[in-house]
Amino acid sequence: MTQIVEQDILQEIGTGVDINSPKRTLCVGDIHGGFKSFKQVLERCSFNPEEDQLICLGDYVDGWSETAQLIEYLISLQSLCTHKPIFIKGNHDAWCAEWLIWGKCPDIWRIQGGQATIDSYVKTGLLTSDEHRKFFESLSLYHIDKQNRGFVHGGYISKNGLGYEAYQSNYYWDRDLWTLALLQHNNYQDGSKEALSKARRFEKHKEVFIGHTTTGNWLVKPHLPEYQYSEQPKQGRIITPMNRCNIWNMDTGGGFEGRLTIMDVDTKEFWQSDNMRTLYPDERGR
Repeated sequence: MTQIVEQDILQEIGTGVDINSPKRTLCVGDIHGGFKSFKQVLERCSFNPEEDQLICLGDYVDGWSETAQLIEYLISLQSLCTHKPIFIKGNHDAWCAEWLIWGKCPDIWRIQGGQATIDSYVKTGLLTSDEHRKFFESLSLYHIDKQNRGFVHGGYISKNGLGYEAYQSNYYWDRDLWTLALLQHNNYQDGSKEALSKARRFEKHKEVFIGHTTTGNWLVKPHLPEYQYSEQPKQGRIITPMNRCNIWNMDTGGGFEGRLTIMDVDTKEFWQSDNMRTLYPDERGR
């Protein structure tokens, strides 16, 4: 409690700016074992471990071949960064944790990228690492920042927002939040009372950043906001962040044929890796 009070007091005189606040808050979508893509986006956004706050939305594992190396690097960031990185728990991370800690290995996990994770841990010799097990045990279910912005892997069902779920697994398995945002977006933008009533769960947070459901499930169209991004091809699947209502979907296909994305959540500027097939040409990903 004393530490929190001291941080609140430590402000620049006359500005009201907390000198302990990060310069930028950077949010990363689903990585899925793509260590190369993660290093690329950090380089391209000029990530500064002394100034920037990093928030990762989960699904670090299952897909590409460098899961163990990626987790090793994420662990190192915890001591390297001035502002402790926030690592959210994804559904694939839940599967991986059950394997690393309890030895559970269901077929559904292996065929959805888990085999690549197993191979990575065997190849690197990190299978017995206590630090890796502790990393998965310490993952956050969600995060709410000082501006009441929410960060979660999947979503939530409660109309009270984050922190009120009856089942913890909702945070990393839910897709209803994103589905509702897609359905209600136009009415929500117009201020329709009906839409606002149905979308009350959105109103509990200024914005919510999610992963879990790849934007590659949708095709780009000229009338969609994503069409205007220079990074977005004018035909084919959407590979840029999608914003519907006040929900930002940051899973831009980093586990499939898309790219990994990192975004400055204040300015909404984002940076992307190369296409995943280019980075891992001899692999299938998820």
